[in-house]
Amino acid sequence: MSPESAWKATLGELELQMTKATFNTWLRDARLISADAGGYVVGVRNAYAKDWLQNRLKETILRTLNAIVTEPVDLSFVVWSEHNGAASPSPNGDASGPSTTNGHKHSFSSRPAAGNPLLDEDGLRNNGYRFSTFIVGPSNRLAHAAALSVGENPGQTYNPLFIYGGVGLGKTHLLHAVGHKCRDSGYRVLYTSSETFTNDLIQSIRSRDMAQFREKYRSLDVLLIDDIQFIAGKESTQEELFHTFNELHSNGKQVVLSSDRPPKAMVTLEERLQSRFEWGLMADIQQPDVETRMAILEAKLEHSQVYVPRHVLETIARNVRNNIRELEGALNKVIAYAELNGGSVDDQLVTMALADLLHYTEKVTVSQVLAAVANHYRITLDALTGSSRSRAVAFPRQMAMYLARTETDASFPQIGGYLGNRDHTTVLYGYEKIAGIIETDANVRRDVLKIKSSLYETVPA
Repeated sequence: MSPESAWKATLGELELQMTKATFNTWLRDARLISADAGGYVVGVRNAYAKDWLQNRLKETILRTLNAIVTEPVDLSFVVWSEHNGAASPSPNGDASGPSTTNGHKHSFSSRPAAGNPLLDEDGLRNNGYRFSTFIVGPSNRLAHAAALSVGENPGQTYNPLFIYGGVGLGKTHLLHAVGHKCRDSGYRVLYTSSETFTNDLIQSIRSRDMAQFREKYRSLDVLLIDDIQFIAGKESTQEELFHTFNELHSNGKQVVLSSDRPPKAMVTLEERLQSRFEWGLMADIQQPDVETRMAILEAKLEHSQVYVPRHVLETIARNVRNNIRELEGALNKVIAYAELNGGSVDDQLVTMALADLLHYTEKVTVSQVLAAVANHYRITLDALTGSSRSRAVAFPRQMAMYLARTETDASFPQIGGYLGNRDHTTVLYGYEKIAGIIETDANVRRDVLKIKSSLYETVPA
């Protein structure tokens, strides 16, 4: 295995071990500078990141790296500058001086370090986060369609576009895709996180230069802010974002926001901001179904030199359900183990590589599905299998028919037997009804995914 492959595999493993915030803050943009008998040298953005990694995370990183290369290696960190290919920190600890965005110099922390080739000056990653690489399925179709519409006509369709969903489901990918499409059309774009927005605001207050801050954020055509939930409870940040939003929106400029929850669920978010976030379109992203997970793995595999049999991909797709980041991390780990063992992937290698990730479960039963549905809708099993035709019972019963068919091997007549000896045509109707509305009704889709999640969490290993 080459040092570059080993480092990529290490990052993939660390992404699974750490929280999203920790990985994104300290390791996402770390770059392997060199590797020889003296060890691995990793380049980071600034002196602060170097110190943090050296003093707090080195042991974890080194342990993971050693497990992948299977031999002891040393690890060091440097502040890396693309200008001379070596450690070259400026007095403030950054790898370069002030950069320029849209012709305006700024010194905010949101600018990319010169040593980071994965970020452009407008904050967009140039590593493939585009619409062409986004895999569309029932769980994200609305969000994808809305984002594409915004990318084609910024400021004219959904403004703002508010995308929300759990960790690692593709929200950041869509924000970057919108940014790239708008930038390719000549629009002035800035992608940033809510944390960076807050840090820039603090810096501008300290330097008494709010004009520079407002010039940066209000002279755009498209503003993309990731993880907006972190501004909740920060009064000054909310105040400034409120005025920034108003300025851009009133001038027909596009705002796209992402969050791990809808605005109403941010309990310390000001009502006036909550209202504005809901002006345009709110689109949710849910956990991908097994077919979408398979498509994601197949797309990821196109860029690999390692052949992974389809049944191995199916094993990963069926057992890694939480998010796309874990899914891709699992595949990366299999590929890394394959490269280490001569490039051959078999069941034994998969079991060894993913022993801590895959949860081989017993087959789900119809009884377990019925119990999960009854618990979700807070009705009794007797009601679910009884004769009542009220909406409060009939719809959960149809949901049970759908999930029993998709998650078990039971036939329609067998499912009908569990549900009070109902005819197989009745079960077929219930299945088709849920299948027909799952892609257009976000609430139904959310119910399906929540029940599936609870179902697999409780199935004994």
